[in-house]
Amino acid sequence: MTDWNELSDAEKRVIEQKSTEKPFVGTYTDYFEQGTYHCKRCNAALYISRDKFNSGCGWPSFDDEIEGSVKRMPDADGRRIEIICTSCDGHLGHVFEGEQLTSKNVRHCVNSISLKFVKD
Repeated sequence: MTDWNELSDAEKRVIEQKSTEKPFVGTYTDYFEQGTYHCKRCNAALYISRDKFNSGCGWPSFDDEIEGSVKRMPDADGRRIEIICTSCDGHLGHVFEGEQLTSKNVRHCVNSISLKFVKD
């Protein structure tokens, strides 16, 4: 038996059914407190606030993840790369490379609804 958090219907649509929340509505889109972003489903630590940046895309953006916390896999659309939580396989969003938005040249485009923030 898993020890996962209970999810709302909206959270289930994104995390379990791989939907996407609307842009510019998520809690963490323009949120820049210091701390750690965790998986909403299983509480695994995924991202550190120092790796978050304002990409203007409408979703929280990170140019790095906590090592080993995020898996990449081909998206069902065949064009994008999906990112999922390594611990529970919950859908987080997509990763893009080559946009030149940061020196790391990577953007994890993450649904706010997939995240839980823990302040330092």
